[in-house]
Amino acid sequence: MRRVLVTGGAGFIGSHTCVALIEQGHEPVLLDTFANSSAHVLDRIHALTGRRVDSHRVDVRNTAALRRILEDDIHSVIHFAALKAVGESVQRPLDYYDLNISGTVSLLQAMQHTGVRNLVFSGSCSIFGATVDSPLQEDAALAPSNPYSRTKVMCEAILADTCAAVVDLSATSLRYFNPIGAHPSGQLGEDPLGIPNNLLPFAMQVAIGRREELKVFGDDYSTPDGTCIRDYIHVVDLADAHVRAIERFDRDSGFRALNLGTGRGTSVHEMVECVRLVTGHPVPTAIAPRREGDVPVLVADPSLARELLGWRCEFEVDDMVAHAWRFQRAHPHGYVQST
Repeated sequence: MRRVLVTGGAGFIGSHTCVALIEQGHEPVLLDTFANSSAHVLDRIHALTGRRVDSHRVDVRNTAALRRILEDDIHSVIHFAALKAVGESVQRPLDYYDLNISGTVSLLQAMQHTGVRNLVFSGSCSIFGATVDSPLQEDAALAPSNPYSRTKVMCEAILADTCAAVVDLSATSLRYFNPIGAHPSGQLGEDPLGIPNNLLPFAMQVAIGRREELKVFGDDYSTPDGTCIRDYIHVVDLADAHVRAIERFDRDSGFRALNLGTGRGTSVHEMVECVRLVTGHPVPTAIAPRREGDVPVLVADPSLARELLGWRCEFEVDDMVAHAWRFQRAHPHGYVQST
């Protein structure tokens, strides 16, 4: 059993990773400011696992507080704490550079001070930009096209440089995008505060009646139906990959990056139609101008993750939508109003 610090642990992916850690015999220690997440997930983790998670309301940029937490027998770190919306990053670049980069530096400084040497970083395939290569392998050229993706590239460079300087440090960047779905029980899922920035949570709120229509940002891309294509991955599969990475690279040093995905792309129009079929509800759409920073196609080649982690996606897009809908029906207005 390992005590694993999960920064951003109350968020969508972080909370599911805490469940996966417990189910696979580890002890997560949750760190979050709860600025864009709900403390109610702590009760949901307990309900699903029978375990109470040790949690800390701390900003990841607070290096002194991180040191105190890491000194409490922490073995490894999974680092999710970051801002993550492409469109918002274009409007608020300084916020993204501040939290995403400064937070990673602060965490590495605290780890170096306390001797914690195993880190899994929440990366992103958005770093490849408007590439012509698909599916994407790890050595594809990097071409970040927005502040969010640029922070991810910079953080990977910081991790690689730090691993070169600290010879026993192990850092793994898991590059993924568009995690969707929910815990199959429907008790744990994505509950964004305010207006959702991502496609499926917004579509779920339209289907449940919280919002009138879904904006499709651009239908004139060079794709079969004109809308962006993404490699959607179930959040439970994603959580499993993070736990496997913590275990697999425990005794390895150096920096490495792995692409995570199904290897298959789904367009915006295809996803909306899937939501309509699964929920049985209409999802009115309206075409809007392209968002700055969006690229036509991003699909991962996950073969290296299969080879090194023994990992593969278990869930299909239909499962992802069905589980997200199960959570949405149980929480039509989010955690707070449903508790």
